[in-house]
Amino acid sequence: MGRRVVLSLVGTRPNFMKIAPIQAALARRPDEFEHALVHTGQHYDDEMSAVFLEELGVGDPDYELGIGSAPREEQIARVVERLPAVLREVAPDVVLVPGDVNSTLGGALAAAREGIALAHVEAGLRSFDPTMPEEANRMGADALSALLFTHSPEARDNLLREGAAPEQIHEVGNTMIDTLFAMRGRIAAAAAPQRHGLEPGRYVVVTLHRPALVDDDALLIETMEHLAALADEYEVMFPVHPRTRRALERLRAQPRQEALRLTPPLGYVEFLGLVADAAAVVTDSGGLQEETTALGVPCFTLRDNTERPITVELGTNTLLGLEPARLRDVPELLRRRADAPTKQPPLWDGRASERIAGVLARADLTLKPRSRLNAATLAALRYPLVPMNVCGAAAKSSTAAS
Repeated sequence: MGRRVVLSLVGTRPNFMKIAPIQAALARRPDEFEHALVHTGQHYDDEMSAVFLEELGVGDPDYELGIGSAPREEQIARVVERLPAVLREVAPDVVLVPGDVNSTLGGALAAAREGIALAHVEAGLRSFDPTMPEEANRMGADALSALLFTHSPEARDNLLREGAAPEQIHEVGNTMIDTLFAMRGRIAAAAAPQRHGLEPGRYVVVTLHRPALVDDDALLIETMEHLAALADEYEVMFPVHPRTRRALERLRAQPRQEALRLTPPLGYVEFLGLVADAAAVVTDSGGLQEETTALGVPCFTLRDNTERPITVELGTNTLLGLEPARLRDVPELLRRRADAPTKQPPLWDGRASERIAGVLARADLTLKPRSRLNAATLAALRYPLVPMNVCGAAAKSSTAAS
């Protein structure tokens, strides 16, 4: 058998962290693999995209789709419209999609249309909240995938319950943690807390970006007020996502922002350096629940549910619900858990990408996904049937506009 051609699709900064170590693992096996990287441009500005590609050593993508900012359905449709030209040029044996963003589902649908085997990294995660766009994205990618790469035990259970065949499921570990482990030296050497004038263990890092919170003015105002109250005991470092920045700018009633240290989004090394020495993290992010677990940093999640229940089971993550008032409990909760031992999920050992490369080298790529791409499947995924000319020109190479 000749070299297998793997095409990886990334769209947002968490995707880069999930794919970077896989790209490196494939590059270490040049006799077995040829790899192409496609960036959809879902995160398209330097602070959300380019800095991560540079820091993680991914290099320039081989192709850019330039889908830009748009409503969910339009972003998905743009990927479905623009990716097939790249797929026909590269002719991959398998398309690799990570996570649960709009680019993930768009890539899955495009691969299915072209009859190319699909592999989903981070398969089987479920929040069981049908109102979350990410839930539809991840379920759609799983349904269309021949290979399902999981990173926690409950993910396998979810997939089997939904009808996946056991031979499709591969428990490999967490590639985001591969990236974290590989970058630990650089993260420590950057001394991010000291550069920001922060005392290790005496500050809290905050990230918020999900529509359920930041698009609700009343909830966002209440959250900012309780974060300001938390700042009476801890310094609060808040790198602000562009979506959240726009939400704060439109508020008529300005919360006590002066009590918080608001910054633009930070690069991977700087941000994880702050997280590693923080007293705690407050977030609505999924990936950050995992990174704090690996680092042994207490995480408080402003969501009613999580698709990473293992982080709650291990005691590293506390669900506060969509209840900003519960931020008042954070100082006392930290005092109670001060001496709690740190636990790690199985296979979060920095070698997940090696396992994925091993599977890709030997896998049967003729395995059939659970769903065929048809109108019923698209309806079940809450994906509209969009006229083919809605989304503009087909994909171009890396000179494409972003």
